[in-house]
Amino acid sequence: MGDLLTLFSFPDTWISLLSLTVMEIVLGIDNIIFIAIIVGKLPKVQQGKARTIGLLLALVFRIGLLFAISWLATLTAPLFHVMGQDVSGRDLILLMGGLFLLAKATVEIHNKFENEDEKANSSVGSTFVAVIFQIIVLDVVFSIDSIITAIGLVQQVSIMIIAVLLSLGVMLIFSESVSNFIHHHPTMKILALSFLMMIGMLLVAEGFKFHVPKGYVYFAMAFSFAVEMLNIRLRDKKVSSAK
Repeated sequence: MGDLLTLFSFPDTWISLLSLTVMEIVLGIDNIIFIAIIVGKLPKVQQGKARTIGLLLALVFRIGLLFAISWLATLTAPLFHVMGQDVSGRDLILLMGGLFLLAKATVEIHNKFENEDEKANSSVGSTFVAVIFQIIVLDVVFSIDSIITAIGLVQQVSIMIIAVLLSLGVMLIFSESVSNFIHHHPTMKILALSFLMMIGMLLVAEGFKFHVPKGYVYFAMAFSFAVEMLNIRLRDKKVSSAK
């Protein structure tokens, strides 16, 4: 405890904590979007519970991985070579996670454009356990990517844990609002699914060693979101004028 208090007596510690917390929140946006869409398949009474469990699982995975930093370091070591390219455990995890996201988003978009009741489309495999399993799969992928990025910014595990706790607290507070907003606006749900496809492609590219700066991706997502917010405002204004 004394070492922790001493550590926080330095201004650099607070700057590192703030930077890492913001980064964890930004990287957690993908997780919130995925959880918001996948829990929408459940009955209303189960959605809040599933969201909370999903985010708490993300917290458990990230803190667990922080205590296994030495194991994480082995994930970046080459396992085998394909066409002269090194392939590591991290590459395989990112590749499988990206393909899972692409498949999931494609199926969801297809169902949205079918003229059938969404609940009928999702009646198979949309049990509480199935939803939690899908959340766990993506939590593992997002957690590994997030923690490896965090290790590059901060060396103290205690600061990483505090940043993860703060970021998950923020996401728990706003996850319900984000989920409700996405499901109350059909076009926003399509945009969110498009974001998941973009993130899936980013993970696949990372798996194949094509490093795309995440800043470009998040800027594109923010710009698209701002345009859609203007469209929603315009539609609401037209509805109000019509009334």
